[in-house]
Amino acid sequence: MGRAKAGPDKNESTPGPVVRARLVPTQQRSRERLERVLACAAEVMAEKGSDAFRMSDIVERTGISFGSLYQYFPDKTAVIGTLAERYNAVGHECVRRDLATIKEITDLHATLCRITDGYYQMFLDEPLMRDIWQATQADRVLQKLDQEDSALLAGFLMDALRSIAPDVSNAALSAFSQLTMILIAAAVRHAITLQPREGRRLLTLFKRTLSKDLSMLET
Repeated sequence: MGRAKAGPDKNESTPGPVVRARLVPTQQRSRERLERVLACAAEVMAEKGSDAFRMSDIVERTGISFGSLYQYFPDKTAVIGTLAERYNAVGHECVRRDLATIKEITDLHATLCRITDGYYQMFLDEPLMRDIWQATQADRVLQKLDQEDSALLAGFLMDALRSIAPDVSNAALSAFSQLTMILIAAAVRHAITLQPREGRRLLTLFKRTLSKDLSMLET
């Protein structure tokens, strides 16, 4: 395709924060264009990192006009947010699968360890996730998306615990679930900044601190 006409980069978040695609196309041709945009964005982020990535990179590489691009995404925050949601969805399925193995309280520790290992492996298998995570930490709008994801995962854990700990209050289960998922995410995200050997060693130590029961919640 020919080189697209240059246009402005919209790198600042738009009013009334948008962190997802503003248009979800229904026609096949439009869906293919959207997928091409996201594939290109992922490619550029992998090459340059989230800081250097610009909307103009997508225009130059795909030949899509700025006008067409902005029909889908108002800025690069929305592009990154859409990619983040896709990876989050994969993570949700993995966490749901692991939590489904909890049948009694003695299953808790092993399940939390599997969630930790699975989360870490996702980052290793998909290096782009590291760039996306770095972007979410640097952008206030994307931070909200990250917070929503953390709250959703905590909800999954709380639902699983409620079935095996009916005598524990919802408030206690909620606090435990939120703290546990936050700590797992923090440990994994620190581990990915290290060499794999050191990262795994750190997570091995971290998993020893994970709860083996809910005795600390009993009243």
